[in-house]
Amino acid sequence: MTATLVAQGLAGGYGHRTLFDGVDLTVSPGDVVGVVGANGAGKSTLLRILAGRDAPQAGTVSLAPADAFVGWLPQEHERVEGETVAAYIARRTGCAEATAEMDAAASDLGDPSVPGADDRYATALERWLASGAADLDERLPIVLADLGLELDADGTHMTSLSGGQAARVGLAALLLSRFDIVLLDEPTNDLDLDGLERLEAFVRGLRGGVVLVSHDREFLARSVTRVLELDLAQNSHRIYGGGYDAYLEERATVRRHAREKYDEFAGKKADLVARARVQREWSSQGVRNAMKKNPDNDKIRRKAATESSEKQAQKVRQMESRIARLEEVEEPRKEWQLEFTIGAAPRSSSVVSTLNGAVVRQGAFTLGPVSLQVNAGDRIGITGPNGAGKSTLLRTILGRQAPDEGSAGLGSSVRIGEIDQARSLLVGSRPLADAFEALVPEMASGEVRTLLAKFGLKADHVLRPVDELSPGERTRAGLALLQARGVNVLVLDEPTNHLDLPAIEQLEQAIESYDGTLLLVTHDRRMLDAVSTNRRWHVEGGRVTEA
Repeated sequence: MTATLVAQGLAGGYGHRTLFDGVDLTVSPGDVVGVVGANGAGKSTLLRILAGRDAPQAGTVSLAPADAFVGWLPQEHERVEGETVAAYIARRTGCAEATAEMDAAASDLGDPSVPGADDRYATALERWLASGAADLDERLPIVLADLGLELDADGTHMTSLSGGQAARVGLAALLLSRFDIVLLDEPTNDLDLDGLERLEAFVRGLRGGVVLVSHDREFLARSVTRVLELDLAQNSHRIYGGGYDAYLEERATVRRHAREKYDEFAGKKADLVARARVQREWSSQGVRNAMKKNPDNDKIRRKAATESSEKQAQKVRQMESRIARLEEVEEPRKEWQLEFTIGAAPRSSSVVSTLNGAVVRQGAFTLGPVSLQVNAGDRIGITGPNGAGKSTLLRTILGRQAPDEGSAGLGSSVRIGEIDQARSLLVGSRPLADAFEALVPEMASGEVRTLLAKFGLKADHVLRPVDELSPGERTRAGLALLQARGVNVLVLDEPTNHLDLPAIEQLEQAIESYDGTLLLVTHDRRMLDAVSTNRRWHVEGGRVTEA
């Protein structure tokens, strides 16, 4: 079925706060609309409204046809306890809901007291068939195997999977879905390069419309046909055509023109105000001088002075009228920027870490044997598929996991700063401010709050338990920790997950200005290009090769 989604005059937010207003958006078959903006601009809120999960503050969302099958796949931070892989995929594809609706309608068929049961059942059956529920059980193992997931879908719980495995199951749900319109919230999180390429191919191959939120710039560049920007700083929105890279160019032009227009207005207004002030002073001075020079009360001179003063006053009024007629141009507001530096510690020993024939076993997985050396000042980019052993390699290099065979040694004076994939450094039920202070006891409480505020974590964040913060907020808290502590070995494991696009770009700038040792694990292709490295490692199947 070809379907179209139309949003008109849409406003959304929470409580009494409006995040966006007056959004008009038409999503036709073949459209791929990327929604971008800073964290908190309302991207996920917009998707929820388009999906019919939340009511808009104003405006309408309509579908043509009205029974189009809309799939909303939110970014899920937690997996449901006891939910199997099969049940998860059935829920994410809409098959579970369609099956429940059909079963309920079928049970009403035999009840003559239920009016319209036949029509309800026909509609539910059509939706059930359209969802792909009829052959989901047959398609499911094929797709899982193709993604390298050899597991029992009915017997394996989602909570037992690693982050990478869970991401691939999420991708499987998307590949198995049969939505007319697809709404995707951060679908690229935790996907490796192979998963990203499959996701890109899937999105490009859809006949229906897509609206997606993503922080992966290369994925956006390869996938979207239009960009909807929610500009939190300017409290505005704008739709750009021509794809993501065209959006970047046009946005830069629009912002430059807005700044030039304001600067022109401000300069003209300042000039008129200055001239009016001078003329007002001349008028006042002229009256005073006339009084001083005419002590004999000469009527002719007094009249001339009065006329001159009135002329100056008229010029002042004309100038003030010109100022009032100026078309007001609002100054473009500066976006909040995550401007930070990575705290530097004294240089470590010349050799940071060595592995000699190191073998690490974790269940059925084996990393190694690995022999390598990390030298002070090395900047190493690490790539590889999910489950290949990258995080295990990092733990072994940093001395946090002893090898089962071989040896591992950490150099002297090594001060490690880390953003790990699970963001596990800041966790628990303690308020953020307390948890942060415990890690940097040398900082006063006021200094901690000031620093966290610089990273966009204000009063309502610092008093909340760490576990109640969003992954993006915890990531920013982790970056604040890097600034608070002096480090000479920086370890970043998928640092772009949950960060918005401006924060990612600012993180890249901070990494570039950092001159210590760097170990960077990322699937963000643009970050790998933007951050300078002098070595590249590729990890796959428990083996490490240097490119």
